[in-house]
Amino acid sequence: MTPVTLQAQPDQANLPPVGPSIVREGDLAIRLESAMGVGNSGDEVEAETMLGNLGITPRNGWIADYPVTPDVIAELQKSVGDAANSGRLSMNREEALQSFNNLTTEFSMPIAPYAGNQPRTEPPSPDSTVINNYYYNEGPPVVTYYAPPPDYSYLYAWVPCPFFYFGFWFPGYYILHDFHRVVVVRGRPVFVSNHFSFGANRVFRIDAVARFRGMTYAGIGAPRGGHFLSTGIPRSDRTVFHGSHYIRRGSPHSGGVHGGGSPGGHR
Repeated sequence: MTPVTLQAQPDQANLPPVGPSIVREGDLAIRLESAMGVGNSGDEVEAETMLGNLGITPRNGWIADYPVTPDVIAELQKSVGDAANSGRLSMNREEALQSFNNLTTEFSMPIAPYAGNQPRTEPPSPDSTVINNYYYNEGPPVVTYYAPPPDYSYLYAWVPCPFFYFGFWFPGYYILHDFHRVVVVRGRPVFVSNHFSFGANRVFRIDAVARFRGMTYAGIGAPRGGHFLSTGIPRSDRTVFHGSHYIRRGSPHSGGVHGGGSPGGHR
């Protein structure tokens, strides 16, 4: 077992926020396409397709409206390094990873996956009043790195993916079992969801824990492996999240993961 190094808790004002920055996978893909030097389309579907063709993708493929979580960052970091090593990028591994890290920092997500042999500190813990006030004033965050108050704990799944965030070590993160909402990111309202739908009455919900454990969902760049979830739609591994006929209820556009109605169970 790796020993845990304990340290005094830092000043509360310096702790990471209760509700960390939310970034859509689609928005990250647009910027990552440019950062990797493979295109500058400005379109999330084209960016995700280009990156997916190069093998730069989360394990379950790009899902435009899904939030970028610590395990997604770990998977992208690995795929960026692999793409550079195999010569699919014009830059070497060190340059590619540095560009990727610069981009996540720019998005206020300086997350470093835990490599397994690094010294760990005791996870920071804000005062319970700070956490309670956040939930009371802002509502439950989509993702949080701190244990939610007892009255809200049933809303969350725990994903045991260790990482460093702003230099603090965390053993994992909490994510809502079910979310389908507009959040404000860098002064701009964006839609995030763990629902996607196809057809008239078929809605799926991404189970974050099952995803972390290796379950693969259909999406741009998703590999067809033993854990691939077939949707029954031809070529759905590339189109199910972005086809022009999968229109999100109440949305003026057709890109991204689409939900609406009650979420279906994990399939």
